[in-house]
Amino acid sequence: MGTKEAEAELQLQGQADIWKYMFSFADTMAVKCAVELCIPDIINMHGEPITLSQIVAGIPDAHSPDISYLARIMRLLVRRKIFAAHQTSEGGETKYGLTHSSRWLLHDSKMTLAPMLIMEDHPWLMTPWHYFGQCVKEGGLAFEKAHGRMIWDYASVNPEFNKLFNDGMACTANIVMNTFVSEYKDGLGSVASLMDVGGGTGTAIAEVVKSNPHIKGINFDLPHVVSTAPIYDGVTHVGGDMFQAIPNADAVFMKWIMHDWDDESCVKILKNCRKAIPKETGKVIIVDVVLQPEGNAIFDDTGIAFDLLMIAHVSGGKERTEPEWKKVLEEGGFPRYNIIKIPALPSIIEAFPK
Repeated sequence: MGTKEAEAELQLQGQADIWKYMFSFADTMAVKCAVELCIPDIINMHGEPITLSQIVAGIPDAHSPDISYLARIMRLLVRRKIFAAHQTSEGGETKYGLTHSSRWLLHDSKMTLAPMLIMEDHPWLMTPWHYFGQCVKEGGLAFEKAHGRMIWDYASVNPEFNKLFNDGMACTANIVMNTFVSEYKDGLGSVASLMDVGGGTGTAIAEVVKSNPHIKGINFDLPHVVSTAPIYDGVTHVGGDMFQAIPNADAVFMKWIMHDWDDESCVKILKNCRKAIPKETGKVIIVDVVLQPEGNAIFDDTGIAFDLLMIAHVSGGKERTEPEWKKVLEEGGFPRYNIIKIPALPSIIEAFPK
């Protein structure tokens, strides 16, 4: 291929890429639509691939459905391998089945990402992304620019948003904790009491205690969060502010907490953690992303996207590379640490005061 032809091909590919990124939101909205219509659940309920007519018949409150719209949405989702299309016979109706991807969208499954997807793609949480340019030009927080207050304050005065947020966090807790308890058994053997700082409604610490009944679990979060928490065996809910003080325990656990805050705030949290644990035997167990900007592992792209999510939603938070983690941990009073990679988006970071 000559130089001109090669350059023309690169130009054409560049144009195609921009078209793709311009409309990449279409994938997101199509998946969200499928979850809102309970399409994965309807197919799963039948136990086999089904036709569009059968899907429409199972959609809740579908008073005058338009099957042609559904066909076009499913065409994209099949192309993205969210669903599988099966041709029954020549000229017969296409039947749609689940794939490994759509099984993560079942509402009635413990291992589901459906509430997280509904949360992240809600207008409340999508709107701040439109303020990125403004944030670059003048600083500030995208969520606050979009809604007039920070996300935690917004949750405290908006019960519907608070539930949406807590449901999203709870479903990710189920998935991550399922991996955590199986991969970190040895690390919890000598822990008698475990403080889950920023534990939401207690889903995560409940999973730890269920698998490790010798542990006394404490779920620690803001009062308006723990006020909606259900009762779990072996778990006590405590309301408070991690920036003021953290109750005492043998070890502190934090899942997807540190990435919500800037370095200065993280150091303050870590210093409070250090006061809460025994000086000789205590430790902090952090479950968070360790960024690999040049990495090619299965979740590395998602880690980079999560870093932008922090710009959109939180108060100066970010995902961190290992050198960035080392700096924050040392300044917070934890000079020694281990990073344990697990088959999940985040890693486990053990941090020790000595």
